[in-house]
Parts: sequence; structure tokens; C-alpha cells
Amino acid sequence: MAGLKLTGIVKSYGEVPVLKDIDLDIRQGELIVFVGPSGCGKSTLLRMIAGLETITGGTLEIDGEVMNAVPPAQRGIAMVFQSYALYPHMTVRDNLAFALKIAKTPKAEIAAAVEKAAGILQLTPYLDRLPKALSGGQRQRVAIGRAIVRNPKVYLFDEPLSNLDAALRVATRIEIAQLKEKMPAATMIYVTHDQVEAMTLASRIVVLAGGGIAQVGTPLELYERPETEFVAQFIGSPAMNLLDGEVIGTGAVTTIRLSSGGTVTSSIPTHTSDTGLAVRVGIRPEDFVPTDDTAPAWRGQVEITEALGEVTLLYFAAGDGYAAVVAKLPGNHAGLRHAEVGLRVDPAKVHLFHAGRSLLYR
Repeated sequence: MAGLKLTGIVKSYGEVPVLKDIDLDIRQGELIVFVGPSGCGKSTLLRMIAGLETITGGTLEIDGEVMNAVPPAQRGIAMVFQSYALYPHMTVRDNLAFALKIAKTPKAEIAAAVEKAAGILQLTPYLDRLPKALSGGQRQRVAIGRAIVRNPKVYLFDEPLSNLDAALRVATRIEIAQLKEKMPAATMIYVTHDQVEAMTLASRIVVLAGGGIAQVGTPLELYERPETEFVAQFIGSPAMNLLDGEVIGTGAVTTIRLSSGGTVTSSIPTHTSDTGLAVRVGIRPEDFVPTDDTAPAWRGQVEITEALGEVTLLYFAAGDGYAAVVAKLPGNHAGLRHAEVGLRVDPAKVHLFHAGRSLLYR
């Protein structure tokens, strides 16, 4: 197993830039997840690591060796794609063994590698079945098993769960997490558009946007301390509320008057003492709490409710000059539809942004 280092990575197609100035150190044993909106370049970056796309500029190192000109087959990488890409006429055993047979690996070693991979992935009872006799989740496990038998330096996953239904995605996601625990030294890079996968699987998340890296950190770091408005809204569901406001007091806490008329305080450290500074106030839907206070942080009419069982989403109507708000309350509150509701928020949960960046990092 090995670590990776990307230094000044650039990718362009002719005159069209796709990725620029990608600097990233991936340590051995990490499970790194690339997330970002469609077209941000996350799959392109993964394919450059695999050698399936040429690198326009910069250097890629695997285990300290520059790989820019090394063919894909010699990089010590195994890749799992969205499509299972199994050979339909071969049994699970033969699918797992195929790459090793092509490499002329001794039969005893092939048998041992197949049995080991099947044991890790709980595929032993299915070794003599054809792919058509397997469920979608089992087929994806076979695809992962083909990577495991090769004992690569780095595992690459390109949205491996996107073709599964919701229940299978959850089950297979758990299986991938368990697989990583069984292979703690394995270095894995995982591309997804699903932030739940990113938050539950990743050692660290790399958020890509605008052709570059917006932020790198552990899942909780990105959730609790986003550096930019983009990351704040991209991580978390529903997205963070961003409300216009003005700083009216600084000190141990920062006091902000919202354009909607309410007032909030933030105890998250900021690098500003500027009263009158125009800011965007970030509050996650799950951090709002209903209140009967006469002067709540937010008051508005609930336009729509979505009762999901364990939580209820409240969608507040937008007022003149300010945005709509979403609150996420535990339990069933469907009866609040069309009601006038006040909300408060813990100052430790109030984020402040100016010119798109968090004042924590200013």
C-alpha cells in the first residue's frame, strides 16, 4: 500500500481548463472522498491518477515515484467503476481470478487470493454462480473483489453505488466501510456526488469546485467549520440557510442584525471588529429551535411542511428583500403548516461569511 502526492496538477482539453493547481497529499491508509457538483472534475482527477487521462501539468507521485508517464497497468492501481463490468459467461470465481490468470500468476496463488477476497466480501457461497444469479449489491462486491485480488497500492472507486437502488446503496456503503476496517493499510480514493457517502466513509473529504479544491478536511471539520459559503451549502442536507445581515456589535460574541429584522449572536471566533460590516449569516436547518420569545432570531409563516417521520422540514415563505428559510425539527410538526413560528439558534452554531469566505478564516 502507498500514499499519493499531487503537486500543481493541471488538466485542460485544448484551450478549455478543467482542473488547475491541485495540491493534495494522501497518506497511506486513508479513505479520501472527492465530492463536488457535476462537471467539477472529480472523475477526471480520479482518471488522471489511474492513468486513463493524461496530466497537462504538475506531478503525480505514488509511493514517492513520479507516475506522469507510467502506463496505467504499471501504476499498482485497481479501479472500481459505476458499471460492474463483469464477464457474464464466467462464474464469480473466474471473474475474480481473471486478471491474475492474464498476469500468469501461479494457480495456487490465484486460488488463495480468490478465497481471501471472497472471505472478506462474504462472497464464498456465490463463487460458482454466474453474475446474472446475483443481486446488484453482490455484483458490485464481485467488482470490488477483482480489485482486492490484485493487491494494488491504491484502490480507486468511481461512484460505485450510483447504479444501486436506495436500500442497496445503504447496505453496500456499510459493506465498503467494513471492508476498509478489514484493510486498514489500504489507500482508497472514492468519487461520489452523494454527500451521505462522503460523510460516512471518508477519512478526509476533498471538495472540488471551480476547477480547484475548495476545502480539504474531515467530515466534521467541513460540517462544523466550512471555509466558504460554497462548502457550507454543499455539505449538509438541507443546505445551510444564508441570510443577509450587518454586524452591530463585536467582542466575545458578534451581534448581527438580520435584514429580516431579527438579531442573532455568534460565538464562533471571527477575525473582524468592524461594526457595520455586511455579512451573510449561515444557520443550518437542524440548528433552529422553535421559541415563544417575543424577539426570536427569525419569525415567519410556514409555507410548506415535509413530515419525514423522524424529522419535519419547515419551509418559510420569503419576505421582501430576504431569502426563504428551512428549519429541520426532530419529530412530527406537520400541524405547523401556515402557522407563524419563531426560531432561535445557539450562538455556537451561527456562521458568518463576508465576500464568500468564513470570518473564522479571514
